[in-house]
Amino acid sequence: MTNDEHKPFLIRGYRRSDREAVRKLCCDTGFLGDPIDPVYEDRELFADFLTTYYTDHEPESCFLLEVDGEIRGYLLGSRKPFQNQLYALYQNVWLFFRALTRYFRYNKRSRRFIRWLLVHGWREVPAAPRRMPHFHVNLLPDARKVYIVPAKNVFTARSSHSRAGAERKCSSATGSRS
Repeated sequence: MTNDEHKPFLIRGYRRSDREAVRKLCCDTGFLGDPIDPVYEDRELFADFLTTYYTDHEPESCFLLEVDGEIRGYLLGSRKPFQNQLYALYQNVWLFFRALTRYFRYNKRSRRFIRWLLVHGWREVPAAPRRMPHFHVNLLPDARKVYIVPAKNVFTARSSHSRAGAERKCSSATGSRS
């Protein structure tokens, strides 16, 4: 890829109007960076589990990557881990019963995925200190190939202007900001 093919990008704060795009991106990248569909067919439930807390309860901790006006990635964060854990207790029970009511309508692969989650899924959660802030990042494949300025520069620019609500456009080719 030559330098003149690099596209400018924008990192900005989450807006309520972004919710469906974030949920779609979650499902389009939910299986090791690929769509979740071959493994689990219920995109609604999958997106509820992985995005609802962040978009609905800590939207100020969510940031989006835009390329050509389209959302191509996100960082969903939690600066309130205790609140996140309380929500997860409620959410896990609620989503379990929702999945249970749909279980026999799911295809064979989806039922196998649910069984795997119930038996083995808890062991796959990375060890992390309790009550620590955390974040999740998902990028569409084309956004993973963008040559981006060092992350500390991009997020420093964003965080230093976040109080004023400023947004910065960055050129992936030069690392310059406008």
